Amino acid sequence: MILTTDRLVLRAPMPTDVDAMFAAYSDPRAMRYWSTAPHETATVTQDLLDRCIAWWAIQPVNFHITINDMYIGSAGNFRGDEIGFMLHPDYWRQGILTEAMQAIIPYLWEVTDHTQLTADADPNNTASVRLLQKLGFHETHRAEKTFVINGVWSDSVYFARYRPAL
Repeated sequence: MILTTDRLVLRAPMPTDVDAMFAAYSDPRAMRYWSTAPHETATVTQDLLDRCIAWWAIQPVNFHITINDMYIGSAGNFRGDEIGFMLHPDYWRQGILTEAMQAIIPYLWEVTDHTQLTADADPNNTASVRLLQKLGFHETHRAEKTFVINGVWSDSVYFARYRPAL
């Protein structure tokens, strides 16, 4: 399955993505609000990529975002009904995740039986919170100290968007 937008191709993860993925997942800016520490080696990224490829073979719902066939991020349904996204900082503030998710969400409604899509974010990650709100998600609740990365605790704000009525 491939989805396209004006600027993007949203496609399956590919083995050749590893170097560009490592560039994103090793960047402390990109990982500031992520649930794991920045990747210290490409081996960590390769393990993640291998899991992404295996998951895609079962359920193609978590896309690699590309421009000119270059990986710049990921977006889609990660597990259960949870969606998420990651974008290399060089591409921030260009509307790329909005564009990608506006293509992915209708696809998810078509191919899954989820009654809702959920997401969580660090409340300090205002860009992700705003994006989720722009995409029609509403806040359901908050929790303190949900992740600890390198000894630093983060909180979470949770969101949901219900399947549209037919």
